[in-house]
Amino acid sequence: MAANPVSPVPVAPAGLTRRAKAFVESEGIRVARQDIGSLRDAWIEHGVPAAEIDRAVAFDDRWGGLALPPAPFYESGPRVLGADLPEGTATEGWWIPAGDCRYSMAYGFMISPSGEFGIHGYRWAPLHASTEGWVESLALASHARRWAKTITRITGEAVDSLDLEGYEPVLEVRGLTDTWWRGKDSLIALYRGEAVSMDAPGGIEAHVYGGLDEWGLHGG
Repeated sequence: MAANPVSPVPVAPAGLTRRAKAFVESEGIRVARQDIGSLRDAWIEHGVPAAEIDRAVAFDDRWGGLALPPAPFYESGPRVLGADLPEGTATEGWWIPAGDCRYSMAYGFMISPSGEFGIHGYRWAPLHASTEGWVESLALASHARRWAKTITRITGEAVDSLDLEGYEPVLEVRGLTDTWWRGKDSLIALYRGEAVSMDAPGGIEAHVYGGLDEWGLHGG
């Protein structure tokens, strides 16, 4: 008997803000994903602990097959979220691939042993404390682009001159290496992940979304 086709309309996982939920369900697409549970025996033979396979399966059950619009940085982010063979050792911990890159890149998107979402190049850069934070950041960027009257891109050393006095951190993005800041009429996204992961200080970038009203600053 043929399997039921996958509905292309995603259902947002619980725990997201209304803004992110609307973003996932209106702008995302759900595609077919591999059944990584069927790979358990092969992965165990490969030396991956059962607990790490369970963690990969849990990530894939929640996020696997979700294709979101391109991110404004990191060469647009993963093409489709989804777990794959965990990488690591008992000493260093195990890292779960979070989705294939859209282009050939010097780093990959990973989930850390403690659940952080980030990029792994020359070194690890935890962008957000969870995958939810990554999705929230995509939703906020999409919202800000739609409502901002001005968008300013700042790169390199000039980012350090940004004055964040009077701004507050946007907590829902669970920012670590990357952060978002909310002011009285603007939002600022700071992207430091490539600078950390690739040991390239000039890779820092900021996007300033100006001219926002109350709805533009929050959007749900």
